Formats: sequence, structure tokens, C-alpha cells
Amino acid sequence: MKRLDAKTLKMMFISGANNLYNHYPEIDQLNVFPVPDGDTGMNMNLTITSGVKEIQNSADNDDLYHLASSFSRGLLMGARGNSGVITSQIFKGFSVALKDKKQLNAVDLSAAFSSARDVAYKAVMKPVEGTILTVIRESSTALKEIVTPSMSIEEVMDYLLEQAKVSLEHTPDLLPVLKEVGVVDSGGAGLVRILEGMNLGLRGKVVERNQDVDAMPRESVASPYAGAQLSEDEEGYGYCTQFILRLGTPGQDGKKAFIEKNFKGFLAKHGKSLVLVRDEDIVKVHVHTLTPGSMLNYAQQFGEFVTIVIENMSEEHHNIERGLVATDMEGNLALGKEEKKEKEEEPTVEKELGFVAVSSGKGLDRLFQDLGVDVIVSGGQTMNPSTEDFVHAIKRCRAKNVVVLPNNSNIVMAASQACDVLEGSEISARVVPSKTIPQGLVSAVSFDCDGDPKSVYEAMKAALKTVKSGSVTYAVRDTEIEGVRVTKDDYMAMMDKNIVSCVKNRSQALYDLVDALIDEDSFMITVLVGEDVPEEEVASVKAKLQEKHGDQADIVVERGDQPIYSYLVGVE
Repeated sequence: MKRLDAKTLKMMFISGANNLYNHYPEIDQLNVFPVPDGDTGMNMNLTITSGVKEIQNSADNDDLYHLASSFSRGLLMGARGNSGVITSQIFKGFSVALKDKKQLNAVDLSAAFSSARDVAYKAVMKPVEGTILTVIRESSTALKEIVTPSMSIEEVMDYLLEQAKVSLEHTPDLLPVLKEVGVVDSGGAGLVRILEGMNLGLRGKVVERNQDVDAMPRESVASPYAGAQLSEDEEGYGYCTQFILRLGTPGQDGKKAFIEKNFKGFLAKHGKSLVLVRDEDIVKVHVHTLTPGSMLNYAQQFGEFVTIVIENMSEEHHNIERGLVATDMEGNLALGKEEKKEKEEEPTVEKELGFVAVSSGKGLDRLFQDLGVDVIVSGGQTMNPSTEDFVHAIKRCRAKNVVVLPNNSNIVMAASQACDVLEGSEISARVVPSKTIPQGLVSAVSFDCDGDPKSVYEAMKAALKTVKSGSVTYAVRDTEIEGVRVTKDDYMAMMDKNIVSCVKNRSQALYDLVDALIDEDSFMITVLVGEDVPEEEVASVKAKLQEKHGDQADIVVERGDQPIYSYLVGVE
């Protein structure tokens, strides 16, 4: 094939997305640190799935630039985590190069991948080599050096994929921590899977989604939603997932024939409390599952969603306090429609300064709300909010100026991208780049709803430097990092990405962490208690910390009820 048209490119995008979906659990496993939050594969999967949704029903299949731009726009709005944001920027750069092109020859396609490289690098303030950025840079640069007008499109993709795989294998040489742990970069691995699927789609071998991809044993695959580690005997089973699906026409826009028995069988296999009702071309579903993303990806093969509502079962009490019932399907679907309508309406600016913060846990929600947060975005290390989530949250503040606290290093880019999306509108949004919950809480203290927006932003940003953060969580595998031996299921005390200790006793891990964080200038220790810690342990650790450090610093212990992390610690 000498020229690439829009129809073929669409199949390449879909095939690339499906191939990534089929391999996202193994990409999640490439997490360097043995913590239960490996989510790169899921983040990239949800990001690119958002792009595919934009183009599946595209009527204008002959417009190459429109197709690529729609795909890019979908990725941008659905981007989650740093890997997802960078992936969206790669395809943004790819689409930019297609403007005014009716078809692409070999040189054009090479130029599009070079543009993808350039835009992705510009999106990252301090690019780190040995990552997905390295893979797109080295592969696109190598392609540019050998491409000629006489080459076929297949030859171009073959060479690009070959060079991407070579680059991926070299990522441990550029990022020592990858070599120490014995893994390649997870984001780069995700990009290789996308390119691999695109290459197959080019040849008419469009990759189909493996419906059983999430049926792999949990001991061998890191759960994409590791925060929901509930036993199957518990009534609260992960996430209450509810949706209405309008069935499509089999064979049209890639949709498959709906067979209710098979559909119900898949959902029942991967979830509990299943309720399925069909009314002609409408299917209503309620299911409790550890992996809502897998349920939605599977269902979308048969139609398009009318409404989706996903609720963390551990948050049920919080929902009841708001007058909702987490397991009430009809009530929540009605709420989803109401919220969707609110999101679609252009907000009226009612005040000068608004405040958005990311939080996970009813205790943390309360703390942020007490400090003036207008809109809480639910999320954290294992459930990164998308760009679109932030756009909607910022609009809901109904403020001319909005400050955003992402409170996680893997969420900063998505929040920043949301602010970029809103440029040119009547809302000016800025990110205070908080990378931890303790940082966010200290920064939030400086928020003044009546203050000058610029001064408030600068004060909140400056406050980030006054706190040191750490966490206690459990190890998901045996390994050794920087001389610290890690044993599966033991508790790790972590200061940034440094493992201070790994011990069997959870409280001891907390004491080790505080000892590592505190110095002669410290005056306050804040401990945020996770949902897995019983009250008797809370009382014990509070007394112990008071005994050890009470003469030097004020000790504050609060219920955060965050998942995964037994303790979050901030030392000022």
C-alpha cells in the first residue's frame, strides 16, 4: 500500500486500542514499586478507549484530518494519569500533521509520527528519558532517517514498530530503577502495544478485544482497581456499576450481535449482584465488580451507553448522607442524567474564586470541604480522574477563577490539561501542583475565597514546600529496591519513592516513617488514617507518637478513610 486513507487509519486506531486493552493487565504489572497501585495499563486503556468512542460512529470517514482530530480530542478528554496524558499528546501531534491531507504516503506518515514526538515532549515540563517519551522519540527519529517516498505504508509501520521495541528494551539503561527491579517502562510498553495493533489493523487483521482479558488470576495480575480489595463474600463488592446500553446494529461501526445469555454470563463471571433487564434495544445493567472498566469495555462492543453510574461501595455511607442510595439503580441513573444535564449546560459565573481538589475517602473529603473546597473530584492513585472530569468540576465551581489541587503526582498532568482546554473561555483555571494529600491539605489552608486570585494561588503554591510527605502501604510482591528487602504482604514505609523500611507490623512502619520525616525544624506531624485501620490501633499509635515526638511537634491524627494507604503522613 502506497497511500493511507481515512478508512484504513480508523481501523488502525481501533485495532491499536483493542490490542492495548488485551494487554493492559501485564502493563499494570510493570509498576516499579511493589505497591498496590500499578495502573499505567488501565490509564492508557481508558484514555485510548475514549478516543475510539469518538470515531466509532463518525459519519465523515473520508476526511483524514477530521478522523485523526476526533480521535485526538477523545483521548484528550479521557486522558488519565501521566501516561494517558502523554498518549493523548502523541496522537494530538499525529493529527496536527494530517491537516489538509487527503491521503498519506510514507514520508507523510513518518512526518506525522515526528510531529507526535515533538508535541508529546512539549507537553512535559521536565521530560524523563527511559519512558514512553523515549520510545516515541527514538522510533520516530529512526524512521525519519530511512524513510523514502518509494516505501510502502506497511514498511513504514514495520520499521517504526521494530524501532519502538528496540527502544523499549533499552529503557532500563536510561532509567536505573527499571534495571534494578528488572522491568521495562510501562508507558513505553503500552505504546508498543498500540503500535503493534495499528500495524495489524493496517493489514486488515484488526485486533478484537479478548472478552476474558480480566479473568487472569489475581495473584499474577495487579488489579487495575487495587483499592477495592474486598473478598467475594462481602456484600460490598468493589464498585457498584450501573449503565443503560442502547444496542447497535451488528456489523455496523464494528458492533457485535448481542446474545443475552453470553452477555449475562460474562458479567456474572466477573461480578456479583447482577441485575439485567432488556427492553427491545435497551439493556439496563446493575453489577458489583472490582473492575468496572472491563465491564464497560466489554459492553460497548454491542452498543453505546445512554447513562453510566459507578460508585465505590466503601463510599456508600457518604452517599446515603447526601440522600442517595448507592445500590438504588433507578435513583442513581436519574441522578446521572441530572448531573449530565448540568455538565452540558454552560455554567453561570457567580463568584470570583473557586476551589477544586482531588480526594479519596470520606474523611479526606470532609477535611478539604472544611478548608473551602467547592468541588471534590473523587480519585487517587488507583483511580486517576480524566481531563474531562476536571473540566466538569472546574465549571461546577461557577467561578471566574479556579484553583485546582490534584494531590497526586500522577494526576497533575490531567488537571493541567483541563486548564488548557478551558483557555479562551470565561473561566481561568490554574493548578497548584500538589503531589500528595498532605501537601494538598497544607496548601488548602492558604486558600482565601475573598482574596486576590493571583496572590491566593502564589500562597498556596508556596505552601507546598513547607511539608514533607510519606505513606504506609502493603507490598504486592517480593523484591529488593536500593538495598531494602521487600516481602509480599508486609508493610512499607515510603517517603516519596524511597522505601524507608518494610516490616510485618503496620504501626511499626508508621513509626519508622515519622522518624525518617522529622528533623530539628519540624513543628507539626499530621497522620491521616486509612479505611483498613481499626480504632484501637489509632488510639495506640497516637499515644506512641505523642510519647516519642510530642515534646518537639504537635501531633494531629485524623480519619482520612483512604483506600490502599493505611497511613498518609505530613510533617511541617
